[in-house]
Amino acid sequence: MSDAPNTPGAPGASSSPEPSPGASPEPSSAPSPGTGHHGFLKVLGRGDVLALAFGAMIGFGWIVLTGDFIDAAGSVGAALAFVLGGVVIALVGLTYAELVAAMPRAGGEHHYALRALGPRGAFTASWAMVLGYISVVAFEAVAVPQTVGYLVPEAMEAGHLWTVAGYDVSAAQVAVGVLAAVVMTGVNYVGIRPAGVFQTIAVLFLLAAGAAMVAGAAVGGSAATMEPLFTGGVSGVFVVLVAVPFLFVGFDVIPQSASEIRLPFRQVGRLLVVSVGCAAAWYVMIMLTSGAALGPEELTASDLASADAMAALWDSAAMGNVLVVGGLAGLLTSWNAFLIGGSRLLYAMAESRMVPAWFGRLHPRYRTPGNALLFIGALSVLAPLFGRPMLVWLVDAGGVNIVIAYIVVAVCFLVLRRREPGMERPFRTPAGPAVGAAALVLSVGLLALYLPGMPAALVWPWEWAIVGAWWIAGLAMMARLPKVAPGEGAEERLIAEIERRSRRG
Repeated sequence: MSDAPNTPGAPGASSSPEPSPGASPEPSSAPSPGTGHHGFLKVLGRGDVLALAFGAMIGFGWIVLTGDFIDAAGSVGAALAFVLGGVVIALVGLTYAELVAAMPRAGGEHHYALRALGPRGAFTASWAMVLGYISVVAFEAVAVPQTVGYLVPEAMEAGHLWTVAGYDVSAAQVAVGVLAAVVMTGVNYVGIRPAGVFQTIAVLFLLAAGAAMVAGAAVGGSAATMEPLFTGGVSGVFVVLVAVPFLFVGFDVIPQSASEIRLPFRQVGRLLVVSVGCAAAWYVMIMLTSGAALGPEELTASDLASADAMAALWDSAAMGNVLVVGGLAGLLTSWNAFLIGGSRLLYAMAESRMVPAWFGRLHPRYRTPGNALLFIGALSVLAPLFGRPMLVWLVDAGGVNIVIAYIVVAVCFLVLRRREPGMERPFRTPAGPAVGAAALVLSVGLLALYLPGMPAALVWPWEWAIVGAWWIAGLAMMARLPKVAPGEGAEERLIAEIERRSRRG
């Protein structure tokens, strides 16, 4: 862990935070001198922040979905889609970078939208992003047994339970996924420090596996194998592009954990943008090296295409297993980061009284939002029961909600630039209005790709059912929020109005 100092006089750096709603009143719950806003421990340094965001964006999708991407767009077409997607996400990231430096509080976009748009805008952004985070965590819980099954296939087939959408679900798969969910939730429950150390170690292993993939392509790859370089035309690129929000989601974990970062806020904004560039480079590398190893048909037929590509590049099954373990490291880094991000966002919503106060209780010893972590962990325990089809459903259902949150953040960026030009902005995005407008337009374009009739429309009924059920519940809660004007102090006014209504009721 880095021991970088707090920024003197920075917002949210007070050592005497206010108690969170529902927090335990015992003396043991009082924050220590090293705590940040509302009692979170400020322990994350530069390397921790970069590892957190990069590891979150890498995840495991590059292992299981590479074959589908190359089949849809070709090796170079898929790489191009990730370049385009990286540009879109970088523009969105620049809006986040300015906002997180100006409002460094746990919950990220929740606070940006409260100030710019008011409670309903904040609820829309937060509720959408919570589903995005939960979908990633659940995705990882399903992907872990899939990964282990590559290493020990026969063991993972034991104890057939049922079939979902044509895929068999076994007791062994469920057991491994549930055990992994319990362990990952437990690591995060006991503190941000062990979670951060775990993240850094896993990212280093992931990078080593990536270096082996590049070296293998240099000695065993073939340009001829990459052909056709483009397939499916523009529609093929769109099929890959629609997965970009899901695969790149993760840089926004930095704003969620802002209350736990020990860095000048200007540096936090810069690291956010750098992390997006690193992730884009990683995905482009995977598309090109995998395409140089195996043809589209072989990659599509593989359950773990990147791993089989690695084995082919080195002519060694053992090297394929090395990449699988690297993929497992990426899976765990993503899982770890989104448990951090999702729990902090639920905590922020609870502080604003948008969700039950139970989610806003900070553990008196570990200084983590323990109840929010347990809630997300419980959902991840359920995901393995649905088997491999859940992977695709979660990519799309989570992706569309992530894009909704990005749209709201871009709007917040533009609104605050116009309404509050004098706001203190330690990191100021160059050509801010142009960047914000581009981020908004491109994010709306990404959202359109999920609509009926588009190449990557949500699948009926499963994906629409996930999105629909989530928003039916969300709209019911949003309807109960009082009308409060946006601006500085919007959260305090919202809380006061909700408490006034409660007393009257």
